[in-house]
Amino acid sequence: MAFGRLFGARRKADPADPPARAPEGEILYAIGDVHGRVELLQKMLSAITADWQTRPGAAGRIILLGDYIDRGRRSKETVELVIQLMTSGARVHALKGNHEATAVQFLSDAAVGPSWSEYGGSETLRSYGVAPPRLRHDLKAWEGARHAFAEALPAEHLRFFERLELAVQLGDYLFVHAGVQPGVDWRDQGEEDLLWIRDSFLNHPRPSELCVVHGHTPAAEPYLGRNRIGLDTGAYATGVLSAVRLEGEDQRIIQVR
Repeated sequence: MAFGRLFGARRKADPADPPARAPEGEILYAIGDVHGRVELLQKMLSAITADWQTRPGAAGRIILLGDYIDRGRRSKETVELVIQLMTSGARVHALKGNHEATAVQFLSDAAVGPSWSEYGGSETLRSYGVAPPRLRHDLKAWEGARHAFAEALPAEHLRFFERLELAVQLGDYLFVHAGVQPGVDWRDQGEEDLLWIRDSFLNHPRPSELCVVHGHTPAAEPYLGRNRIGLDTGAYATGVLSAVRLEGEDQRIIQVR
């Protein structure tokens, strides 16, 4: 476990752009996509706690960037841990990811099941004790799995999925799962862009007046920049969960393995 140092993050900055600033007196910790790796999230929360305790007098706030479920084997336990964190008195923002949106959609439409299973939905079903259909196109079996998932999903977990935030602005930073449509105020963005966008956001030199902190698109290492910070390092496959610590104009990557 390590924190407080830059871990090979690529830094891109236009000298003409003023650096983004976190709110005065606050330390912000944004955590990338967990995808069922609850043990990594536990390590990350311990690392954040240790770091924050070295900064007496500063208010700490945690922002989780979505995709708590799918791919990894312990989605249910991951959701449980995030709920515990949110009810512990800590200052936490839990954002919605496209994987949570798809799970909720599956609860009302079994036809979503086959495509959901392609990017990790089957692992989520198993974590809640539901056997996914063996045949991808067996819609009758998917309807049965939908009913079983609805029965197995604790009411508290469903409320958690339904109440996840789409985005939050803190200081000069905008926290969102996937990114934003360039040139559109984040308050006017559609949910699909906030949860799914990739190329038109990632390839734009300045997609927003704010510095956008996001996950969604995995990379071998975090991306640190004045206009965006990318934190998805494919934890479910790489065993590396990444976060960023923002204080004043300072940006530092935290990673656990």
